[in-house]
Parts: sequence; C-alpha cells; structure tokens
Amino acid sequence: MDEQSFFSALAEFAFLRRAMLAGLLVGVVCSTLSCFVVLRRMAFIGQGISHSAFAGAAVALLIVPAAEVNGPLGSLITAAFCVLVAVLIGLVSRRGGISEDSAIGILFAASMALAIVLVSARRIYTVDIMSLLFGSILSVSRGDLLVMAVVGVAVLLSVALLFKELLFYTFDEEMAQVAGLPTAGLHYLLLTLLALTIVGAMKVVGVVLVSAFLVIPGAVARDLTDKMSVMIIWSVVVGLLSTMLGLYLSYRLELPSGALIVLLQVAVFFAVKLIVALLTHRRRLAAGVE
Repeated sequence: MDEQSFFSALAEFAFLRRAMLAGLLVGVVCSTLSCFVVLRRMAFIGQGISHSAFAGAAVALLIVPAAEVNGPLGSLITAAFCVLVAVLIGLVSRRGGISEDSAIGILFAASMALAIVLVSARRIYTVDIMSLLFGSILSVSRGDLLVMAVVGVAVLLSVALLFKELLFYTFDEEMAQVAGLPTAGLHYLLLTLLALTIVGAMKVVGVVLVSAFLVIPGAVARDLTDKMSVMIIWSVVVGLLSTMLGLYLSYRLELPSGALIVLLQVAVFFAVKLIVALLTHRRRLAAGVE
C-alpha cells in the first residue's frame, strides 16, 4: 500500500474516498461557521459544546447498541444532547446572572463528568473511546456520510438564508436588537448550528479536535480580509486544503489524520500571522512611521 500513489489508492479504495468526502464536507461546514465563531469570540462555546458531544455519545450508548452509536440514530441522540447543552449555555448565561464563560465551564465539566460516569457504569462497553475523542475518519461509513451531508446542507442553508441577519448580529448585537432583529433567536440558532456541526464532524476529527476546526480557519481568514463574504471563502479554502493535505500525509506517514489536519491548520495560522506582520512592518517602514 505504501508503494501506491495516493491517487491510485484513492481510486481503488472506497474507504479512502469516503474519508476524503467526509473531510471535505466537514471542512466546508466548519470553516463557514468558523468565521462567525471567531468574530463573535465563541471559541470557548465551541469547545464546551464539542466536549458535550462525548456525553451525548455516552447517553446514546444507553439507548442504542454500541455498534450503532455512530449511526444515524446514535448521531441523532448525540445531536439532541448537544443542542440541549448549547441552549442551556445560552439560557444560563443570559438569564442566570453569571458570565457566559462561567456557564460554559460549568456545563463543560458536568458533561464530561456525566460521560465518564456513564461509560464507567457500562459493564459491556465495547465502543472505541479513542475514536470518539480523536475521530476515525478512515472508518467513515455511508451512513456517516449521509448524516454529515444532511447536517451540512441544513447548516449551510440556514447561514445562506439568514446571512445578513447573522452578519448584523455578529458585528453589533446591540444595534441589531435596536433595529428589531430577534438577537436572542439568532444567538440560539448559532449555538444550535454549532452543536449540529460538531456532531457531524465528531466521526472525522473527534470531540477533542473539532473545536480547532471551528476556530483556526476563521482566525486565518480574519488576518487576510475584513470583508465577511471574502473571509468565508478564505476560511473554506484553508479548511479544504488542510483537510486534503492532512489526509495525504496521513496516508503516506501512517499517522492520525485528524491530528495532522489540525497541525497543518495551526502551521498555516502562524505562517499567515508572520507574513501579515512582515508586510505590515514593511508598509510602516515605507510610510516612514518606524
């Protein structure tokens, strides 16, 4: 297998094609939402919801057979749990008299504790916990792809239909409220879209690394442009290229694909930071500011 070219293997092995398609789907959806996450400074929320997916999977284990926990029904249960946690974060932070960070920290810890208790109490537990935590893109099935496709279409369609409203809310929530937009509804909608996206991406990169997919592409794009539509395009480009290159390196080096994709995104982030800093310094020198 090592001696074959990556593209020959891609043409020959169905599991590799499914992995590539799953990676591209997750890359597009996560990168699109990543711009809103970065601009709204919701990175910690994404991390909190992503870890609640672990508890959601543990709850699913109580209801469906272990082999089907990553199937459509298991994913639906996990998604419902994540949406519940996302809504609770919104309710507690907006009406509970505590900061959003505190609400996330409490529910994050509660979710992980619940997951540990449920997993430990399950005497016949058989699902590979590592695949839930770090993903297993090479084992993506047709059913997983169907779940990802449905989630991806729903998320992207929601963003496209409400783009102007979400954009207004993202940049200035108070002005959006004054203008008559249902900012609370938009907030909960964004949290719900994040929860659904995390569940769709969980099989590809796992609950630990999915938060990186929801932050890094948008952070890279933020350094390249101030225009939201262009920012989304740059974010998607970063997400897609890092996913394809990560899968290629994973195949060649026999290393975990999810971790490689995230490391590539981090490398791109710092490379862009460095280039932007050098260009800014050069322009300031040319203008005689320094």
